[in-house]
Formats: sequence, structure tokens, C-alpha cells
Amino acid sequence: MDAAVSPLFAALLGPAFAALPAPVRALHAARGLQRYAGEVQVDRGSGALSRLIAAATHLPPAGAGPLCVEIDASPDHERWTRFIGGRAMPSRLWREGDVLCERLGLATFGFALEVVDGAIAWRVVRVRALGVSLPARWFAGVGARESAEDGRYRFDVWASLPLAGLLVHYRGWLDVG
Repeated sequence: MDAAVSPLFAALLGPAFAALPAPVRALHAARGLQRYAGEVQVDRGSGALSRLIAAATHLPPAGAGPLCVEIDASPDHERWTRFIGGRAMPSRLWREGDVLCERLGLATFGFALEVVDGAIAWRVVRVRALGVSLPARWFAGVGARESAEDGRYRFDVWASLPLAGLLVHYRGWLDVG
């Protein structure tokens, strides 16, 4: 593996990592603390259960505007902090076998990553909340897609749950060059 490549995403994606668009590779190849600026559009669910779950996982508020993402990448994990609407949404990512784990508030998600049509697709394969394993099928409406367009890194993240409905859908871009 190239020493300039973050082992986390490159290790999980294997040879498919090299075929990703340059902005996606650049975001995941950086080491140390990096800051990226861009724009985001956030939609949020309005039900009481949706709002409660969103608060417990530090999901961003609804609206559109500037976005700042800080990624601190070390050899065995990454810390991401997304600053949206004046609030921070921190998470920690690490690898367990072929699964990307992300701790977000009170929940830890396990994602299978796959390169599809030049983009990284994230699919939930396991979830723990407050130390309790939850059925992955409950999280079929949770996922993400990382791609590139017009030389920019693009992201699309969505989360809906049975009974709660839409928790959040946020999408936008970052300048990584």
C-alpha cells in the first residue's frame, strides 16, 4: 500500500480505491489534520421520535449553508467533525475486519463499503446503541454515497427508520484540492 494513502479506506476497498475519482481519493488519502470547506443542504424529520434520535446521534439541523469538515487521520482511525449550522457533528471511524465502524453519538454503525459507478456506497451491516445490538434490517434506510462532480468531492447521506421516518438527509460538496 502506498504510504501516502490512509490505510482505512484503501484497506477496506482494496484495488477499487485506486479507481475512485481524484477528489474522493484525495479526501481519504490525507494524513494528520485536514480542513475542508464546502456547502451542505440538510433536511430533517419533524416527528418527536425522529427529533429524539437525531439529538442522540448529533445529527445536523435543517437548512442550507456553509460546511466545514475536519478530518484527523491516524494509522488506525479517523476523527471527523462536521460543522453545520453552527453545530459540530463529531464521529470516529475505524476498521474491524472488512467493516468500517463509525461511532456517532450514542450509536455505533458498521458499514460495508463498495465502489459502484465510481462512487463509494456505504451500507449498514450492524448497529449498536447504548451497548445493545440492533437488527441491521431496521437500518435499511441508512446509507451514504461519496462521489465527485466538477472536480469536487460530493456526498449524499440519508437516514430513515421504521416508525421514526426521516431522521436526516444531507448532501453537498467539499473542495479537497
